[in-house]
Amino acid sequence: MQHQPILAAVDLGSNSFRLQVARVENDQLYMLDGLREPVRLAAGLTAEKYLDAGAQQRALAALGRFAERLRGLPSVAVRAVGTNSLRVAKNAADFIPQAEHTLGFPIDVIAGLEEARLIYLGVAHGLPQSKDNLLVMDIGGGSTEFIIGNGLTPLKLESLYMGSVSYSLQFFPDGKITKQNLKQAELAACNELQTIAADYKGQWKHALGSSGTAKVLNEILLLNGYSQNGITREGLDRLRAHLLKVGDVQQLDLQGLRPDRTPALAGGFAIMYAAFCELEIGQMQPAPGALREGVLYDLWGRFHDNDVRDVTVRQFMQRYRVDAGQAGRVAKLARIFARQFLGDEAGEAALQVLGWAANLHEIGISVAHSGYRKHTAYILANADMPGFSKKEQARLSLLALAHRGSLDKLQGQLGNGEDCALAMSLRLAVLFYRNRHDSDLPALRGRFSGTKFHLSVDAGWLAQNPLTETALREEVKQWKTLGISMQIVQG
Repeated sequence: MQHQPILAAVDLGSNSFRLQVARVENDQLYMLDGLREPVRLAAGLTAEKYLDAGAQQRALAALGRFAERLRGLPSVAVRAVGTNSLRVAKNAADFIPQAEHTLGFPIDVIAGLEEARLIYLGVAHGLPQSKDNLLVMDIGGGSTEFIIGNGLTPLKLESLYMGSVSYSLQFFPDGKITKQNLKQAELAACNELQTIAADYKGQWKHALGSSGTAKVLNEILLLNGYSQNGITREGLDRLRAHLLKVGDVQQLDLQGLRPDRTPALAGGFAIMYAAFCELEIGQMQPAPGALREGVLYDLWGRFHDNDVRDVTVRQFMQRYRVDAGQAGRVAKLARIFARQFLGDEAGEAALQVLGWAANLHEIGISVAHSGYRKHTAYILANADMPGFSKKEQARLSLLALAHRGSLDKLQGQLGNGEDCALAMSLRLAVLFYRNRHDSDLPALRGRFSGTKFHLSVDAGWLAQNPLTETALREEVKQWKTLGISMQIVQG
């Protein structure tokens, strides 16, 4: 990728939307500008998990303001990520296109473990080097991430379905704080934490809290004299007593508590208190970074041959015992076909996706050879793949599913010309290397008009390779089921 002097990250969190802009200089990132909008997306999730109209309007208004700041930046320099609320909202697929249109850039909905990885990346880059393991906790509006890491490397990643906004709405809907509902919230959080407590306790030396809830609690404890050094169990106990004494978040008069943070305070506090109890945390300091910084560093890595997605693909190839020679042959030929079919429209991003799909198209064989493309597609759609968004995984899954066999079940799924061209490129590369060794291929020339493929193959070579000629005739039939013409020209 070409050098980009300015990078930007957009974090579509369940509580707040955040924009962070950074300058790249001498292989370092310098934070320039940041914006925060208290959208409270999680508060707009109905009981049936639909984003209501009010939440959508708040989100679009915030993204419109972000769009003004991002105007003029190339698409490769901006990454927008959606977190828990967009993961669980049943109408996210309808809302996201509107959001992308308003923002002017694509939006990637990321999995919980990918969110945890990016959070740790953002935190770790802001810390001095140390040999000690760290615990990083990030209480978001709809989920809470827990990471144990060392240096820049995350060792354990977890994302639990509990957040400051969702817990505040569930246990403190009217803002009242009682012994009963506070205890219920804490017990619910403890129940979630018990699934990770055994693996996490005693595995770290220093604890850090990233994002808003931890920073707000730290400020409250410090400014109100409840703690002298970060978030402590004693400080939380004193704040807990004060919350019960006042009994209403709207009546709280605490230094460090901003009005926009008040509605989610009780839920965030309950989660933090439970974490201190279940994970036996004695003291926690606010972290210097969070998700948006992690997105920036991850994006920066893509410009410096340090794309974690390439690492993930290599790891998957090893884990699923992929025939690297065959994957390499298929990837090389598929790329040639894609450049021919797409011509000037063959962007590096599309070729990159095709290369990953070619390298991974046979991982399903490790499950079962029969129907392996379906196993491959399932793994790619559902596995935790560091660096990949859900949208990218879905595209890889689609290409894997389409790389051979019947196409009639893919009606409406290969929805644009680029995906059709990539699928055809992968299918032809697999077809021509069906013998699985480095054979001399004839000159292959292809073009694509959007509704019709043309492939020119030497007639003499086809006469000597009747199996391939038969397979190409079958390809013509398969694409016809999708309403796409394929013409084999024997040169």
